[in-house]
Amino acid sequence: MMLRYTLTHRPTLSALASLGHGSKVLVADGNYPFATAMNPRAELVHLNWRPGLLDVDEVLTTLLDAVPFDAATVMTPPPDAPVAAHDGYRRILGPDVPLGTLDRFAFYDAVRAPETGLVIATGDQRSHANLLLEVGFVAAR
Repeated sequence: MMLRYTLTHRPTLSALASLGHGSKVLVADGNYPFATAMNPRAELVHLNWRPGLLDVDEVLTTLLDAVPFDAATVMTPPPDAPVAAHDGYRRILGPDVPLGTLDRFAFYDAVRAPETGLVIATGDQRSHANLLLEVGFVAAR
């Protein structure tokens, strides 16, 4: 095995290879409106084999092994409805990747923007489990 990371899914690797610093990657839950709320030029990769498989946490953990991220954004939950997924994202991303929030329609607009080059559909059944990631850079060696 020549790869230094665990990501081996060819369509995802191909899409990531076409992105650069500042590009965006959406890892979406199973409720996300893919047909109406994404950049039409973005690559859509389906990893939603069935409800509950794969979830956003599993995809995020694998992506972090292969790609640096500068920032992340989640969809603001309804009032008095904390989203457990968001706490998990903070833990997985660690202290160096800030986690911001956008209301639902601003989040959709951000995903529709030209910077979004990859959208990954998961089978995550949690509400508001969508995560928009901003690709970082790899320092010269």
